[in-house]
Amino acid sequence: MTAGLWTHWVLPGIWITVQLTLYSAALATAVAFAVGTARTHSSRFVRFLAGLYTEIFRGTSALVLMFWLFFVMPSLFGWALVPMWAAVLALGLSYGAYGAEVVRGALNSVAPAQREAGIALNFSPWQRMRLILLPQAVPEMIPPFSNLLIELLKGTALVSLLGVADVSFAAYLVRLATQDSARIYSVTLVIYFVLAFVLARGMRALERRTKAGIGITATPGGAR
Repeated sequence: MTAGLWTHWVLPGIWITVQLTLYSAALATAVAFAVGTARTHSSRFVRFLAGLYTEIFRGTSALVLMFWLFFVMPSLFGWALVPMWAAVLALGLSYGAYGAEVVRGALNSVAPAQREAGIALNFSPWQRMRLILLPQAVPEMIPPFSNLLIELLKGTALVSLLGVADVSFAAYLVRLATQDSARIYSVTLVIYFVLAFVLARGMRALERRTKAGIGITATPGGAR
């Protein structure tokens, strides 16, 4: 692979993959916390709506949703999205549904006595969530969130089917130009591994920091 191919296709493709991952992860995180906390709401109707969202987006293909947003939505509603934002929206909504279950499970794992203490202190529901539940639940969310983030990184390869010039699309173009499939796809595997490794290490550092904030020491083996 020549320096020109690397400079003009692969490096920009890596940057687009990083952007897709960050934007989709930000949307997925917002969706996960909104829907996940709604699944623990006292209102049965709110829990039903949150559960319905989760089931719909966990049960649909992110790729098909991406195609629907890009090809179908303009004809139905007149809203046209550029391919990259259609991809971000599809990935964020899909992975946010999985993240919502992580949030719900972590919140429900907090000891009931902690909730009762907040009620005894006359905290509002928002104060109980912000001051008691989330500080204890967030450290438990980070390991499964780390797995979802890496899955999201790998899921960004789907955007190449919309013509978004991510690293997968760049690898395809380089293969067409050089007919050297082994080298370019081996390099692409290494690129995804390096990106995933950096994300995993960053999430591990975040886990240690959040656990230290509530007085828990995270050991390398995950024991407390």
